[in-house]
Amino acid sequence: MFPTPIEKTSRQWQISYQVLLPFMLIIWLLPLIAVANFSIKPETDFVNGNYWGIPSSFEALNNYGKVFLESNMPRYLWNSLLITVPTVIGAVALSCMAGFALGVYRFRGNLLIFFIFIAGNFVPFQILMVPVRDLTVNLNLYDTKTGLVLFHIAFQTGFCTLFMRNFIRALPFPLIEAARVEGVAEWRIFLFVVLPLMKPALAALAVLIFTFIWNDYFWAVVLTQGPGAQPVTAGITEFNSQFRAAYHLMSAGSIVAALPPVLMFFLMQKHFIAGLTLGAVK
Repeated sequence: MFPTPIEKTSRQWQISYQVLLPFMLIIWLLPLIAVANFSIKPETDFVNGNYWGIPSSFEALNNYGKVFLESNMPRYLWNSLLITVPTVIGAVALSCMAGFALGVYRFRGNLLIFFIFIAGNFVPFQILMVPVRDLTVNLNLYDTKTGLVLFHIAFQTGFCTLFMRNFIRALPFPLIEAARVEGVAEWRIFLFVVLPLMKPALAALAVLIFTFIWNDYFWAVVLTQGPGAQPVTAGITEFNSQFRAAYHLMSAGSIVAALPPVLMFFLMQKHFIAGLTLGAVK
């Protein structure tokens, strides 16, 4: 049912694995390497057809300088930060409370409520595009960061609740019973008993949601318009009109836009791996 660990396979397969792994890694990273290469090329290389060769001159400082100084990139990055951070906080906070209620308490309708949380994840976003846009217009939330934050929280809470509920159910329940015997209030059990045990899960979920929201393009295009509220994923397309077909500047902007989630992952890598693997083994 599970793949055999590489250490337990034959010597021939281990050698093949060691040879193929770097090759597959290069293939997987090839698009990113190409974008990074484009970002340091001068515009003349694209005019002359030098797409994949060595840059005729290294224009990294010039290209990245234009991205930050001659475009709205700093504003788009700031918008993304103002949208992503509140969304992560809101979705994680709501899912912690919902996961605690669904994972600890046994009551009629528990599974039905849990199913409602899960069912929303199976609805394609394309089906919701028109009604969600109309709702934002009716609530005067269209083309605002607040509207994008609220709808991101609504859409992400279902997945987050699934994650948190299953994690809480794997915690040692006698700890909660012992606290109840001592007369500890339920909200204090949540804050001082359950929540400290959820730190690995909180870190893992925060990294996942941060990456999802920062890289979101669909809702950024549907619910926002213009540099006032657009995040970087939607705003970077402005380069097409501002700089014509400036692939070198679009590549530089793409690299800049991809750095925050990468840094977020590496900063939280230890907690992220711990949160995903906790409970996998005894």
